Amino acid sequence: MDERKTALSTLESPAEKMTEALVSMKRLAANALLISEKVRGKARVMGIVKANAYGHGVHKVAEQLEASGISDFGVANIHEACELKLGGVLKKSATILAFSSPLPSHIEFFLKYGIDMTVCDYATLRAAQEIASAHDKTLAIQVKIDTGMGRLGIVPQIAMELLKEIDHSSHLELKGIYTHFAESATPEGFTRQQLAAFTKLTAEYEHASSRTICKHAANSGAILSNKDSWLDMVRPGILLYGYHPAKNTHCHLDVQPVMQVESRVIFIKQLFSGSTVSYNRTWKAPKACSIATIAIGYADGYSRALSGKARVIINGKVYPQVGTVTMDQIMVDLGTEHQVRIGDRATLFGWSGLSAEELADIAGTISYEILCGVSSRVKRVFL
Repeated sequence: MDERKTALSTLESPAEKMTEALVSMKRLAANALLISEKVRGKARVMGIVKANAYGHGVHKVAEQLEASGISDFGVANIHEACELKLGGVLKKSATILAFSSPLPSHIEFFLKYGIDMTVCDYATLRAAQEIASAHDKTLAIQVKIDTGMGRLGIVPQIAMELLKEIDHSSHLELKGIYTHFAESATPEGFTRQQLAAFTKLTAEYEHASSRTICKHAANSGAILSNKDSWLDMVRPGILLYGYHPAKNTHCHLDVQPVMQVESRVIFIKQLFSGSTVSYNRTWKAPKACSIATIAIGYADGYSRALSGKARVIINGKVYPQVGTVTMDQIMVDLGTEHQVRIGDRATLFGWSGLSAEELADIAGTISYEILCGVSSRVKRVFL
């Protein structure tokens, strides 16, 4: 058994992966600066780094954002919060807010690691009171108000009593109140109703408690389209990573894509006219041609919905992807004459060629899903 362990510990694999996600720290810093300059003097910025920083690599991204002057970070849940906290890249003064409503078993970890906990209901509040009191520690709380998203949060009509109960607790500290827009790229209509309900509640609370509280509502869409929603803090997500949340936003920032996904040509073959490619034989060669196989598939995050619709760049030239996307490879049509060689880099999306937004349009989804879908087996290379 000891010999087996020794053998396993000495196993090596190639350092260079065939498929890589290049992540530009320079572009990320530039995007953060653009957002900060837009809201400067009006609101501070919380960097949203949930879902492994939208697939970009949470520790490196958070480190760069902190170097860019951001000290508030938003993650999905306590698991992501602990991962970020224990990564050791942030200053002790940094604030991490976990957006999800926690299970009672999670609460002690908020206390242990100094994470801001979201409270949406009385059951969670009372569990938090009990656990914080048992540890004789103060738990930082932020209350989420459901003004119309219908996902998480307490409705404004009953939120005031919950806020008062937090204020009366000796072991809970209210750090913020926030909400989330359902149609943030559209400043009128329902978004305006949500904002009005939220600001009415927070104004009543601040008046009743004779204190001011950090209020935040604006995600990427609202940062662009609704200055009134900036309040005390804004929460950019997709904007940080170089994309706009919707095509119909009233304002655009010159943000740049931060991630580029590249893979390698691993095989080239000649096909006769009429030959078919990939599962279910969905593509037939109209004439004799060369087909390149590239080492990326849906297990890497290159969606099967792109089958036969996308384009790939190799050596600066655009080639159509053909046949069904498989788990580990895709095929592209090189035509009858080409200069492509095994080992050449192929760009799937990023700052050259197709953007994540263009790829999303082809797949019938959004840029968020394309970015978050880049799997863990794709090596992140930080530039």
